[in-house]
Amino acid sequence: MPQNTAPTLGAPTAGDPYVASGNGGYVVERYELELDYRVATNRLRATAVLFARATMRLDRFSLDFDGLSVDRVTIGGARPKKLVQTPRKLILTAAATIEAGDRFEVTVRYRGAPHPLRSIWGDVGWEELEDGVLVAGQPNGAASWFPCNDHPSDKATFRITVTCEAPYTVICNGVLASRSTRSGRTTWSYDSPESMATYLATVQIGRYLRKDVSGGLVSQRIFYPSGHLPQVSEDFSRLGEMVALFSDRFGPYPFESYTVVVTDDKLEIPLEAQGMAIFGRNHVDGEHGSDRLIAHELAHQWFGNSLTVESWRDIWLHEGFACYAEWIWAEASGGRTADTSALVHRRKVEALPQDLLTGDPGPHDMFDDRVYKRGAMALHAVRRSVGDEAFFGAVRAFTADRRHSNVTAAGFVEFFTNHTGSTGIERIVHRWLYETAMPKA
Repeated sequence: MPQNTAPTLGAPTAGDPYVASGNGGYVVERYELELDYRVATNRLRATAVLFARATMRLDRFSLDFDGLSVDRVTIGGARPKKLVQTPRKLILTAAATIEAGDRFEVTVRYRGAPHPLRSIWGDVGWEELEDGVLVAGQPNGAASWFPCNDHPSDKATFRITVTCEAPYTVICNGVLASRSTRSGRTTWSYDSPESMATYLATVQIGRYLRKDVSGGLVSQRIFYPSGHLPQVSEDFSRLGEMVALFSDRFGPYPFESYTVVVTDDKLEIPLEAQGMAIFGRNHVDGEHGSDRLIAHELAHQWFGNSLTVESWRDIWLHEGFACYAEWIWAEASGGRTADTSALVHRRKVEALPQDLLTGDPGPHDMFDDRVYKRGAMALHAVRRSVGDEAFFGAVRAFTADRRHSNVTAAGFVEFFTNHTGSTGIERIVHRWLYETAMPKA
């Protein structure tokens, strides 16, 4: 047989243009992470195994990885021909060419003092608390604690195993598969069978107590610091009602359970992770002062976690739906109607500069509040155009059809147009999201 003389190729190292992370040439189907962490000294020794599939013929590819030292790498059990570690990437040249469609394993042993990565949105990734750890990976902080393909379109299953000092509780995504203690150190192993974007993977470590909530549609776990049980119990007492409401409006809750973590530190904003939300103690007052935020983070389990955008330019799909969920909760719980919320926020947005393209805001403005509010107003405009039954029917069908996969703005418009039979949805979305000026009506 003649030899295959096709040239070997190096996969591109740049992914999403908003965040400059993500890599071409392959997709990761599963991550298995084993972390040995010392809370007192912030020292990490870890092994990451990536189970990947090549999407092109290649001899070179890259991983997102930042701030930690590599001890050893193997590709399919063999040392790479060449390894280059840059400030943001781990670039690997394989010992043998990987053919398109081939599955291969990459094992990386590494160590160091993990820390958040600096970005135009602030610090993201692995962060030390006063007494513990918080991981907030959105949008490109996953590389601060494990080598990965940090792109929202490359979703994978995860197993995360963490060993640390026994007095601490470790909380990760998914289901706790095992826990064992030896010589004053406890090993916690979590398994996430549903596909997950890397930015949603998380590790939370602290001296937490646990409160289990049963009897609702979804089992709930709340981890909180000592002395905060009365406030936590009161503030999250409506969580079951929120799950029931959003399950009715958006379709069944997409994961096995829902976990809330309340840190003993103050946080600027609550944070989302797959199957989980993280709040600071400043968000818990015992008077339901954060109901809006609780609803917002819960809604991300549907929009952002189960349904994840293919590229960050479409972030309005995450944040618009989560913001709109706040209005839906307010309407259902005796507060403002969604009509009133839309009108109130329209007036606020009209008072701000009309210079932002919500559907493609650019990296500096992807978390601008106008993206959130105009995204929500676009959804409300679609709802008013087609009616409640058609709108929420389309939402439920959309979350079922795209469950645990990726979505785009164009796909949203096409799906809702086909499902409702309305020919005006594309025009509504264009006016709200792809023109800088606010629609007149």
